[in-house]
Order: sequence, then structure tokens, then C-alpha cells
Amino acid sequence: MDDVRLDFGNMMAPLLTGGVDPGAFSGELAEAFARAHGAVESSRSAGVLGFLDLPYAQETVSQVKQLAEGFGQWFEDVVVLGIGGSGLGAKALKEALLGLYWNDMSAEARDHFPRLHVVDNPDPSTMQGLLARLDPARTLFNVISKSGATAETMAQYLVVRDVVEHAVGAGHARGHFLFTTDPTQGVLRRIGDAEEIPMLPVPENVGGRFSVLSPVGLLPAAVCGIDIDALLAGAARMEGRCRSDRLSENPAGVLATLLHRADTVWGRPIHVLMPYSDRLRSLGLWFQQLWAESLGKARTLTGEARPTGPTPVAALGATDQHSFLQLLMEGPHDKVVVFIDVEDHGVDTPIPNRHPEMPELSYLGDHTLGELINTERRATAEALRLEGRPNATFFVSRVSAGTLGELLMLLQVATVYAGALYGVNPLDQPGVELSKRLTYGLMGRAGADPPSFPEDEGRWRV
Repeated sequence: MDDVRLDFGNMMAPLLTGGVDPGAFSGELAEAFARAHGAVESSRSAGVLGFLDLPYAQETVSQVKQLAEGFGQWFEDVVVLGIGGSGLGAKALKEALLGLYWNDMSAEARDHFPRLHVVDNPDPSTMQGLLARLDPARTLFNVISKSGATAETMAQYLVVRDVVEHAVGAGHARGHFLFTTDPTQGVLRRIGDAEEIPMLPVPENVGGRFSVLSPVGLLPAAVCGIDIDALLAGAARMEGRCRSDRLSENPAGVLATLLHRADTVWGRPIHVLMPYSDRLRSLGLWFQQLWAESLGKARTLTGEARPTGPTPVAALGATDQHSFLQLLMEGPHDKVVVFIDVEDHGVDTPIPNRHPEMPELSYLGDHTLGELINTERRATAEALRLEGRPNATFFVSRVSAGTLGELLMLLQVATVYAGALYGVNPLDQPGVELSKRLTYGLMGRAGADPPSFPEDEGRWRV
């Protein structure tokens, strides 16, 4: 069975000087978690935490499989058009479970599953560069927008729709699109209904950053042959573990409680997620959105004006030992690091025993790259501990659909627990709405007034 474990000893006394008193796990921390757990269970009962139900949504899974099995054999390339939670989850699944070089592999090596591209930014050079490499007649575009009004995604859709129609004709273009959107309303829903374009629903009670285990992430994964049953089974196992109201038994509760304490008591509001695996790099970026958008709020649930929220940072081991570790070791005491250690990388590379006369090289011989990267994680965690820098480690038995499902669910549950501990709503994002409205006004959307910029805007330039 796949396995994810959280080791938080390097945040506890006596291992960490000034760390958490173990007695607090049956005292103040346990009491705070019990209140947070109760708030989360109330939200679950109210039906607003739809992501908790996704591992069990068999009807949706059947829809995804049916479309994936058909489309997977029709196309050479699948392009996801989506931003934020509509793209980051698919990218994390792709890199973790297909590997970094999936698109460079031959059709035979891919077992004839299509290449997968995630375009989550409306950068014209990126879009033109991708379109120049694709055959539109052999490409499926999965347009993901719950509202159907996401400016970036819908602009990409309009560009791509024109390209496809020029390539295959207006009458055949609809066969190159799949929409993932609101189940009943929105622009994409209207277009899909009018043109009989296949559609998959984003559940009404699932927000974008919590949608990776919905059709938002499942369709791109399934169409490339990822075992989505194993992914959801792993998520279900972790969801079950995280139902416990005992802090010491609930891994998501432990993570949320310790990171909340690090911020509010220790003055460490910067939370670094640092996997020691290239395949999990995009998981860090997915977590960055999840933690930041869910917890960064101007007001509490009681209406109190109190800016709240830790700052998540995505790092990569061992790469960032040579670019970021100096700051972690000797910079301000405002950070806590959560590592991800992959115990079995699935493959390994022996290090040849050459130059025995050179001590700078000879010690590496007869070891492996997997052994080196895991040793570096262990050494870095210990170095931080010795310097009084708190850190914790997720131990992942291997990167698989099951363990990734466990990690994704754990981090999502930890986020809603953290929201309860901070006293904020982790499901909304009012802070991004102003930027959207200003964009609509500047681009001339009907009913949206353009902003009035200060008279001396642009004056202060060099």
C-alpha cells in the first residue's frame, strides 16, 4: 500500500531548541485543534467542502474515463487551457506521474497516449510557440473555466478556436474541444450546449484550487493513461485518516496546527515546501496557490479587519541548497521548511568509483544518485535543526498515483483546518476580484467601467 508519513520531530522540544512542548499535544494545541476540527465538520455537514467527496464520486469518474478512452486514441496532443487551480493541478499530476520528459518520448514509449501541454498564462510568445509545434487537426483542447468568464482562458480559447477552424473547417472544429465548467451555467456551458461540445462538470461546491481531484485534473490525467482510480483511492485513504478529532492521529491537523503556531507564536510566517524530487516541483507551485489564496485574507469570519495569512514558497531540493539554503540557515528567523523525501525513486543511477586517488571524488563511488539526494535532504534538515530553524518532513514511499492522491488530500484538508485556526474563510478569494474588474474595464467589457488612473501615472519613470 502507498504511504505518506509526516515527521515533525524537528519542530518539537527537545530536538529543536524552543520547540513545541510535547505536552501541548494533549493540552492547548489539542484544544485549539478540537475547535478547528469542529468548525471543519460543520462546514462538511453544510455541504461546502465538496473536495472531500471527490474520491467517492464514481459517476463523475465514469464520465471522465469514457471521454478519456475515446479522446486518448484520437489525438496526438492534448492542450489544457486553464489558469490557477485550473492548470496547476494538471501540471502537478503530469510531472509527478508521467515524468518531466513525457512529451519528448516516442509514441511507442508513451504507449500511444497523447502528449500533454498545460497553458496557464496568456503570454503570446508561449501560445505562438506551442501552436507552431502542434497539428491542430490532431489536437484536443480542454478548456477549463468554472465560470466561463476567466479572461485569460477565454482569450486563449478564442485564439485557438480560430486556429482550429482554419485547419479543419468550422463544421469539424467542435470535435477538437472539451469543456470543463460549471454544471448548469456560464459562457462555456452555453457554447457547449449550443454546439454539442462534450463537457465535464466542476461541482458547484468545489473551488478552483481544491479541484485537482475533480474532472479539472482527472481528465488530463486519464487521457494520458494515469491510473485515476489509484489516485482517488490514495486520496480516500488520507481523507479517512484526517477525519480523526485527535490531533496526534490526524496528519493534516498536525501540519496545520504546527504551521499556524510557527506563524502566530514563533513569528515565522514564511512556509517553504521543498520536495527532493524534480517530479514534485509543480506540486510545490500548486501548494503555493492553495495556501496563499485560501489563508491570505483582510478580514476574519467575524468581520474583524485583520490582515492574515502566511506566505508559502515553493523550493526544490537539492537545487535550492545552492540558491536558497544560505537564507534559510542564517537569514531572519521567519521561515519554517517542510521537506518531501521520496524514499524509493523507482529508478536509480550508480555513481562509478573513479579517481580513487582524489578524496574529493572517491567518497562518491559505489553510492547512487538516489542515495545522494536523500542524504542531502537529511543533512539539510539536521543543519536547520542545529541552527534552531524548525522543519518537518513528509516521507513518501514512492511517487505513485496513490501517494500523490494522499499528499494532495492531506494538503487540502490541512488548508481548511488552518483556515479555522486563523478564523478566516479558506474557500473565497475576494482580494483577486478588484484586479479582475479593472482588467474587464480596461479591455472594454460591457458593464465594466475602466479605472481612473492618477493624473501623474507614468510620471515617475527612468
